[in-house]
Amino acid sequence: MQEAGAIRAAALDAVEDVDPQVIYERIDELLDQESMAPGVFTIACANAVRERSGRTTDDLDADDALAERAAGVQLIYVGLSRTRALAADQPWTTGDGDAANLEILVADILVARGFYLLARTEASDEAVAVVRAFGRDQTVARETGESLDSNLERDVFELAAVAGATAAGVSPTPQLRELATDLGDAPSEASLPRSLHEQLTAVVSVDSSGTDGVRTSVDH
Repeated sequence: MQEAGAIRAAALDAVEDVDPQVIYERIDELLDQESMAPGVFTIACANAVRERSGRTTDDLDADDALAERAAGVQLIYVGLSRTRALAADQPWTTGDGDAANLEILVADILVARGFYLLARTEASDEAVAVVRAFGRDQTVARETGESLDSNLERDVFELAAVAGATAAGVSPTPQLRELATDLGDAPSEASLPRSLHEQLTAVVSVDSSGTDGVRTSVDH
């Protein structure tokens, strides 16, 4: 879909200066492999708010700013998802330690660049909370054997709701956050329901008071 392409392009722009080339190429591969649903949901939330408020954004810079927010969410998700996979598979035990170290480095870069894209947005605190929660879940999993893997998708979709809604000038409603966590239970891109637009229209708010007057990156 068009949104996924824009998100992927913005994500690759954010890592274009990464060296050596093998790291950039691995990031490129991971962005192809992982679901783009978190980034797509970010844009869907923003567009739903715009539509309800009667606002249209034809300005290219504004659309680029929204794509960057979505890319920030996507990069954090892909990086944490890769970290989760490495923690589960423990590739160091197979003797391929160099490859495993490369994968950890790639995952760290993805999360760091995702933070960079969201750092000056209203979603920055939520992004920090997602990573902290992920770390706690991994610690609990190691100590108890309990699987908390599904929490990552729920948290990332909630981050997407915050990033998308605030991009359009409002704070996410509790109902939007609830919808986001529900979608996180089925995180593949194909699972985004056909009725998503209608569901978003029902749960977004056009009251901008929740942003405390903060000028968002798509306001011009």
